[in-house]
Order: sequence, then C-alpha cells, then structure tokens
Amino acid sequence: MMEAERCLPSYYSVLGVKVDASIQDIKRAYRKLAMQWHPDRWTRTPSVLSEAKHKFQQIQEAYSVLSDQRKRTVYDAGLYDPEDEEDEGFSDFMAEMLSLMAQTREEGKVCSLEELQKMLFDMAQEFQSPPSPWFCGPIGEPGNSNRTKWNMYETSSC
Repeated sequence: MMEAERCLPSYYSVLGVKVDASIQDIKRAYRKLAMQWHPDRWTRTPSVLSEAKHKFQQIQEAYSVLSDQRKRTVYDAGLYDPEDEEDEGFSDFMAEMLSLMAQTREEGKVCSLEELQKMLFDMAQEFQSPPSPWFCGPIGEPGNSNRTKWNMYETSSC
C-alpha cells in the first residue's frame, strides 16, 4: 500500500525538511528529531512514551528512505511502498526514467507514442530480464499514429 493510500504524512514533513533538501539537511534534521523523540528519554513519562515510540519509528522510516538516493528517487516519483522488499533494479530503472524525462524536458523535445515505447523497451532490455507475458506491444504498422491496439503477447514489435 502506497503512502498516500495510508494517509500518512510525507517523509519530508516528518523530518521537517523541504523536498529539495540536501543529504546534510536530512541528516541534521534526523539527528535532532531522533534525540528529541528517542524512547529512552521518555521512560519516566509513561503518558508520552507511546507517542515517542511512534514518532521515533516514523523518523527512522523517513530517514531510511530519504537518506538512500535509490529509495528517495522512487519515493519522489510516488512509487515507494515500504511494505515491498527493496528492488534495486526497479529503483535503477526509475532513476534512469526520471533522468531521461528531465533531459527531454530541458531539450524541449516532443516525442511520439512510438518513440516513447521504443525508449521504454530499450531501457527495459538493459536490465536483461526475461520476456514477460505482461509486456504490451503495439499491433499494426509502427508509423500509424491512429488508434494503437495492444497485444499482451507480442513483445518483438518494438
């Protein structure tokens, strides 16, 4: 379940930093909040101990994501799921996608659907995963920009 679906505060707001915060800003905010909310500091105040444990856990989770560039890239793209096992291949793929998107935006390029499909297919090939039945490829003539039909078993048409 993604963070937005769980209605949790963003990791940036948990640490009290801006979205464009540097890793040093993130570390500094983490240290300050971890010292403030560490459960050992609240053992003599049982009424606050439960809240301190909860906040400390949130602080640690936020820091573990925002201090790891791969996780942060996936998180910033809105695709991070803390319940999923870490998948380096996916985060590398996302980083490359975001880099290409930024580069295309800077160059002012406008790409056709076919060009975007080809770029996506080429990037997926770099990860050398075996062909998957879920990959959708267009049917019909590649230059035809009218309605594109999809065949989920056609993988070689790109």
